[in-house]
Amino acid sequence: MLDVQNIRKDFPILNRTVNGKPLIYFDNAATSQTPQQVIDVIVDYYTNYNANIHRGVHSLSQEATDAYEQARIKIQKHFNAKHPHEIIYTSGTTHSINLVANGFSSLLKKGDEIIVSALEHHSNIVPWQMLCERTGASLKVIPMNENGELMLSAFDALLNDNTKLVFVNHISNALGTINPIEYIIDEAHKVNAAVLVDGAQSCPHIKPDVQALDVDFYVCSAHKLCGPTGVGMLYGKEEWLNKLPPYQGGGEMIAEVSFEKTTYAALPHKFEAGTPNICGGIAFGAAIDYMNAIGFDNIAQYEHELLEYGTEQLQKIDGLKIYGTAKEKTSVISFNVGNIHPYDIGTILDKMGIAVRTGHHCAQPIMDFYNIPGTVRASFMFYNTKEEIDSFISALKKAIMMLS
Repeated sequence: MLDVQNIRKDFPILNRTVNGKPLIYFDNAATSQTPQQVIDVIVDYYTNYNANIHRGVHSLSQEATDAYEQARIKIQKHFNAKHPHEIIYTSGTTHSINLVANGFSSLLKKGDEIIVSALEHHSNIVPWQMLCERTGASLKVIPMNENGELMLSAFDALLNDNTKLVFVNHISNALGTINPIEYIIDEAHKVNAAVLVDGAQSCPHIKPDVQALDVDFYVCSAHKLCGPTGVGMLYGKEEWLNKLPPYQGGGEMIAEVSFEKTTYAALPHKFEAGTPNICGGIAFGAAIDYMNAIGFDNIAQYEHELLEYGTEQLQKIDGLKIYGTAKEKTSVISFNVGNIHPYDIGTILDKMGIAVRTGHHCAQPIMDFYNIPGTVRASFMFYNTKEEIDSFISALKKAIMMLS
């Protein structure tokens, strides 16, 4: 069991008030909070060894380079990638997806097919639409059911020898559904299709093993798992990363440059043009250390308790409908109450110090499926408590009375 009260002491922001009320932060699916241990690493970098990496012979540059590359190894070990150079630093999940989509522009042709799921975030839809426009490939969609689960029989029917790429999120940001990615990867590989899994929402709750999954690409953002914004990672199998052309040109990603010809650097630098978010990469590693010290099994068990408790309490409210009732889901609850607009509920909850997300959550196709403008989304992390859920329920009831 987690010592939640002790863990909460690691997060300075949880001590603040909002509109005169103690902050209750239930917007973790958008961005998690940052523990002091990670904040200290950020401060230490800028205080003691801020310098550019890979290029300098002076001590500060070497210290920064060592810390940055050691963080890459931490990320590699966390995800169980085979090689450190299979971990590419990016600015986040969206950057990672676009890097892969851009690379496949030279590998696809008219008649090829790409499969995405109906549960995707816009960042795992739009880049593939753009790719199809550039290449003439066609986009197919795995449909979902009323519970917010993918219809695997339809996925099976979509797969064929023309399928070149399959993209699916590990966990839906809008509904919390945990997708059966093991099955999807295995079936896609039977037709020699590559698979990219969007792990933005899974990495705070699950510790993926990319070798055990046999996934071709896996992407995530540090700010979802107690790290800083502006940094993330792309895992790619070495053979796939070698097939893809560079995404951007500039310094660091080159071996030799002349006006006649440029040759590119080996992995991972081939995809890391320019000065990176050095401090962010180092802090990403520190965030992974922090969460591994707590333990992902402990996190998963506790957050499941929060999910069950929050769901049970919300279901007692008349007129409240939960969207996303998959058997396998994580600590995200999306809901509406009668005809009350979710934005109005979110605004009143904020006046009571409670942060939730409202809207379509960058997943408009899901909202269109349910024929709703959006939802109120409460998303929990391991530093939240049942007492906070009780306060949230009480505040929600007041908001409903005010808006009814």
